[in-house]
Amino acid sequence: MSHVHIPSEIPIRYLQRSKTWDNIVVGMIVVGLASFIVALTQDPDRAWQAYVSNWLFFTAIAMGAMLLTVATWITKAKWNWSVRRVSLAFVAFLPISFVLMLPMLGLGESFFPWIAEMAHDPILQKKAAYLNLPFLITRNVVGVIVLFGMSLYFAYLALRPDMAHAKADHGAQGEGRASRARWHERLSEGWLGQDEEEDRSYHRMTTMAPVFVMVYAGVLSIIAFDWVMSLEPHWYSTMMGPWFFMGAFWGGITATAIAVTFLKASDNDLDKAMGRSQLHDLGKLTFAFSVFWAYLFFAQYLVIWYGKLPWEQAWIIRRSEAPFGAWSLLTIITCFVIPFAGLIGRKAKMNPSWLRGVGFVILAGLWLEKYLMVTPALYHDGPAVTIWWPLIGLMFLGLFLGALRWFYATFPVIQIWQPKPDPEMVDAELAGQRAEVAY
Repeated sequence: MSHVHIPSEIPIRYLQRSKTWDNIVVGMIVVGLASFIVALTQDPDRAWQAYVSNWLFFTAIAMGAMLLTVATWITKAKWNWSVRRVSLAFVAFLPISFVLMLPMLGLGESFFPWIAEMAHDPILQKKAAYLNLPFLITRNVVGVIVLFGMSLYFAYLALRPDMAHAKADHGAQGEGRASRARWHERLSEGWLGQDEEEDRSYHRMTTMAPVFVMVYAGVLSIIAFDWVMSLEPHWYSTMMGPWFFMGAFWGGITATAIAVTFLKASDNDLDKAMGRSQLHDLGKLTFAFSVFWAYLFFAQYLVIWYGKLPWEQAWIIRRSEAPFGAWSLLTIITCFVIPFAGLIGRKAKMNPSWLRGVGFVILAGLWLEKYLMVTPALYHDGPAVTIWWPLIGLMFLGLFLGALRWFYATFPVIQIWQPKPDPEMVDAELAGQRAEVAY
């Protein structure tokens, strides 16, 4: 880490607002919402399947990017000094995600088959303490509020020490100065002084980060159990939770890498700060977790294949045969084969255009993965994939991109304050020994 150079003066840069992009985002939201309304009138079951799978995908990406921010904070990483705020920005989607989750809580028998089967199925009756709608709603609402609330508070702590620098730069950059100034004033209420604010944020973030990781794993596991695994209530896998939340982490890393490539192209100072080293490290993480994703998938598949128990095989068989077999194969190709081959070299990881292209392939694979987690369990007849799935996805994509662009336009893209390095353990021990000798 010692070779990482962090400049003493970090440029304050915001993403410039674009009316063209604003119109595109609004267009996505309008088309997606209209498609969802039309789909509800024609095929409500497939409409909600598309809605839930898209919510799972975009929420997982946002939470995965937050975990990247927290994980690099725990490890005291320096390599990401210029891109730390890029992944933090995904927190802006979480309040929207919470609102989008609320209609899902009203889904009943049409989405959760175990509700109708509970009365006459002895196996499900033994799971009634967990599989009941009041408890499902309670644990999802409470869990999401806690996880999203911790994410927003962590983001607040990371942003607050920058406010003194940012307020001094209000008149210097582009449109949206008034809106930016209002948010900066809100985040700097009760200002204690720059050094004290930095120390306060550093210690609170350091204390909070390990707890966040445990809450992240627990809440995303609950989401996977309730919105994926419970759709086939006789089937269960202890790997489902880790497969889901580690896939989310990988998606967050990949989305961060893609965002960095776009931000580099938007501003010369950002391009210089987010250099080849940062791209290389993000590329290595993206490559490594494609292998880990394949490992988790194979670890789950191997146990099912080896055990040869009918109730364990059903989940795999349903996704291996027509009409979903070809889509499952495509998921493996986009989530493992292409990323593994495309990012195995050093130069590929440091080429922004190439990294971006492979990143889009990975996100497309993870998007398809979420659809295949939900739809085959509830499938009755018709085509495996309908046009409603991507059209409804446009609404989520528009809201997601709009939240990201708002964050980058409102807060400095690069974190201005940098945590002071802690003394290495050996240095601290030697200092203590010298103090004892002097005493």
